Amino acid sequence: GVKLLLHGLCSNTTVKSLDLKGNNLRTVGAEALGKLLRQNKSIRSLILEWNNLGMWEEGFSFFCHGLGANNFLQRLDLRNNQINHQGAGELAMALKQNASLQELDLRWNNIGLLGGRALLNCLHSNKTLKRLELAGNNVPSDILKAVEQAMDHNQDRQTILSETQNRAYILSKEVLSLKDEKTKQFLDLMDTIDKQREEIARSGRTSAARVSQLQEALDEQHSIMNSLKAKLQMTEAALALSEQKVHNLGELLNATKAEQTSMAERHFTELQQQKQEGADREGKLLRDLSAASEKNLLLRNQVDELEKKCKIQQDQLFQVKQDLTNTTAELKLRAVQAEERLEMEKRRFKQSLEDMESLRLKEVDHMTQHIEASERSMQDRIQRLEAIRIALEEELSQVKAAALTERGQAEEELIKVRNQARLEEQQRLEHLEEKLRLMTESRDEAQNCCLKQKQMVAEAQAKANQLSLHADGLRRRLEELQQDLNSKEEEKVTEVNKVKVELQEQIGHLQAERTAQEGLREKIAALERQLKALSSNHREALLDKEGEISMLLEKLRMKEADISRMREEEAQRASFLQNAIMAYVQGSPLGAHGSRK
Repeated sequence: GVKLLLHGLCSNTTVKSLDLKGNNLRTVGAEALGKLLRQNKSIRSLILEWNNLGMWEEGFSFFCHGLGANNFLQRLDLRNNQINHQGAGELAMALKQNASLQELDLRWNNIGLLGGRALLNCLHSNKTLKRLELAGNNVPSDILKAVEQAMDHNQDRQTILSETQNRAYILSKEVLSLKDEKTKQFLDLMDTIDKQREEIARSGRTSAARVSQLQEALDEQHSIMNSLKAKLQMTEAALALSEQKVHNLGELLNATKAEQTSMAERHFTELQQQKQEGADREGKLLRDLSAASEKNLLLRNQVDELEKKCKIQQDQLFQVKQDLTNTTAELKLRAVQAEERLEMEKRRFKQSLEDMESLRLKEVDHMTQHIEASERSMQDRIQRLEAIRIALEEELSQVKAAALTERGQAEEELIKVRNQARLEEQQRLEHLEEKLRLMTESRDEAQNCCLKQKQMVAEAQAKANQLSLHADGLRRRLEELQQDLNSKEEEKVTEVNKVKVELQEQIGHLQAERTAQEGLREKIAALERQLKALSSNHREALLDKEGEISMLLEKLRMKEADISRMREEEAQRASFLQNAIMAYVQGSPLGAHGSRK
């Protein structure tokens, strides 16, 4: 019933806790539990108190293999299960592979000193177990203290991990808020630039209106042109001064362009360095994958060699079985032949006895009593020979030779009995007793040979079973290594994808900044063109607007300085976030597991 229940729970996704306390689970139940732990991904708590799982070593080892392959169980209760130090060793191997179990209760078992040491050694590689109960197991106090220290260390590590995760989440939120602020500032800057454009357009319109008025005034006062020559010379000097100011403004604009080009080159070099670092990471990951694939090939070769050995031993067993069948068939044939020969000898012996009785009745009357006694003795001997015939079914080639010699001796004895009755009867009795002794010895030897062959067959079958179990264990180990390899490859692929996504995001941000800078350059160039056109067409209006243009240029410089400062702050924050993420990855269980490998 428990096997069917656990088989049904293998594909269940809703049950979170399972309580099987006091169900007297045996080997089949332990194997079903191991299969459940391998396949189920929803159970978080498993209670197996009072089940004596430690008495069944094979089943408990299968259960431990399943626990090592599980990455979802968080609480396991194994109190009062008669687990010895060997079972504790199996549990230690499982805990080295498990990365999700947080609470393990092993109270009131038979773990002892060796089991306590094995569990303590496994805690060096297991960083997720927070609570381990070992009371009532005859474990020394120093080992219990060391286990408590390891549990405290794991708890501290879990708290540090949670804090780092929270910090990373807060940093990501800050980065998003900074991005939003940056976009808002950029939009504000674009709005100010648009407003400045509108103001410049308005000033151009007003200046155009003033120029038209001045032209009308000039047309009206063309007669007064001679008197205003001095004034024109003064205006020419002012124009020269304004041209010098425009030249200075152009030099300043060129300097700003050079600074912007240098900033773009720096960003480009930083991008190249980040790409090179990503390529180095990908190369390291590929090397790790190649090493893991080489290990997998070595393990596959070992499994193939073991399978070949198993096949050779199976062929030898098959040959031994064939030899046994052949020998049994030969023994049966020989037994049938011996039975036929014994029946022939009985018939001949009976005929000889009848002839002897007739001769004795005719020759001597007083020999009848003696002959009857001899017949009785011979009938007893015949019964003995029949019992021996039943035992001769398992005799070998020695029985055939003994039967042939017995036949010749029986014929000679019958001829001698006709001539000499009393003397040769005694000799025949002695000879037959010796033959019986020899036949019993040969029967015992044949039985011993059969027993030896049966023992050899049993030993061969035991070896074959052991080899098959070893091969199954190696196959399971291979499957576990293949699963670990697949999980590591998936983790490496996800890390590579994350790095690529981060690099692409950074490249996109830099490209967006570059396009923004190019847009600003184009806007500045358009402003310069407008300024040159206004200066060439309306020199007098430039005198009025020089102050406004200088103020606008100062505002532009201030905003460019703000933009550069914001960029530097964003780069620093991005570098801080990247360092924090790398430190978190290296300190996480996945990073530690990869570094050990």
